[in-house]
Amino acid sequence: MDVQTIKQRFGIIGNSPLLDRAIDIARQVAATDITVLISGESGTGKEFFPKIIHQLSARKHGSYIAVNCGAIPEGTIDSELFGHEKGSFTGAHEARKGYFEVVNGGTIFLDEVAELPLGTQVRLLRVLESGEFIRVGSSAVLKTNARVVAATNVNIPDAVGQGKFRQDLYYRLNTVPIFVPALRDRQEDIYLLFRKFASDAAEKYRMPSIYLDEDAQKILVSYRWPGNIRQLKNLAEQISIIEKTRNIDAETLTKYMPLAHSSDLPVLYKGQDTSGFSERELLYKVLFDMKKDMNDLKQLVMNLLQNEQALGDSQSENHQLIKKLYQDFGEVKEQAHPIIMQTSDMSMHVTEPVQEPEEVEESLSLEKKEKDYIKRALEKYKGRRKEAARELGISERTLYRKIKDYSLE
Repeated sequence: MDVQTIKQRFGIIGNSPLLDRAIDIARQVAATDITVLISGESGTGKEFFPKIIHQLSARKHGSYIAVNCGAIPEGTIDSELFGHEKGSFTGAHEARKGYFEVVNGGTIFLDEVAELPLGTQVRLLRVLESGEFIRVGSSAVLKTNARVVAATNVNIPDAVGQGKFRQDLYYRLNTVPIFVPALRDRQEDIYLLFRKFASDAAEKYRMPSIYLDEDAQKILVSYRWPGNIRQLKNLAEQISIIEKTRNIDAETLTKYMPLAHSSDLPVLYKGQDTSGFSERELLYKVLFDMKKDMNDLKQLVMNLLQNEQALGDSQSENHQLIKKLYQDFGEVKEQAHPIIMQTSDMSMHVTEPVQEPEEVEESLSLEKKEKDYIKRALEKYKGRRKEAARELGISERTLYRKIKDYSLE
């Protein structure tokens, strides 16, 4: 089954290469029993991917259970996942099977897995390694053959560093990573999704569908969408219900968008009233936005590299995606340049000179960054390549090749 067929079957809208890449990885790993970790911001549609993996696997006739780990109280999470015996705690009037016992032979989706308590993480690690678990209040070891697919919108390496998530569990879950892109990184899909949500709202509430004029479409696409697809859907429904006219212009659209002038591109400050900002504040704001976009770009690139290492695919497709990301960021810098120059001119009228932040430009060379990460990891572990490879999230074989390529021996 190809990517386009999968999108049609599961009702996924979009033509972004980043989205297609994520779906393709899900398609490839479905036939295996490999544990998968799906990462991405809240509202990006991560819940579609475990369904794809389950339905395209040999377990498709088995049970499928989705568990929101963040919605279950800490005191009952072990009972929910692993079951309990009668009388094991107050209110346990009878024995109960847990999700892992019920889903034996099927797939369990652990959403918001980073919210699990540390004690539950230890139990989960044992299930992933041996398939064994113990009910709460029991000493009998039970077995399960459940496939685990996990998802999170948390940066788990940061949580590991803060002691909130076990490192060994992270590596066990992250056998194959799937990164679901944010809506702002799928600009070509934004209006397409809006049209779909507007059409659905029109059918649901029995009214004509709304349409955006050209200026409104530009605003829609340039907005950052912190709530991602969920926020876009809510916006389409609000406008469909409240507005009497079916042709929506830019002025009408902005009334429904929180911080309507906030967008993915600093160029939108052009034409805005900046009298409330000092020239230094304006410059810092532009540079801060650029740095944030750069960090987003770096995160996307690292996820692409992880996917490539995990599946051993050819590099050409990833390189095309990385090239596109670089081009997008180049547009950000180009559009922000007039604002920075304007701010510099304004600084001539200020008695105190404006001091720029120390770190403004960051190298766009992926090879240079990768070489630097490898060098730092080797130094951290005093040349022990096995530990360095584990820290970098790559195989030892790949690390040996990189060391040779970058002359780091």
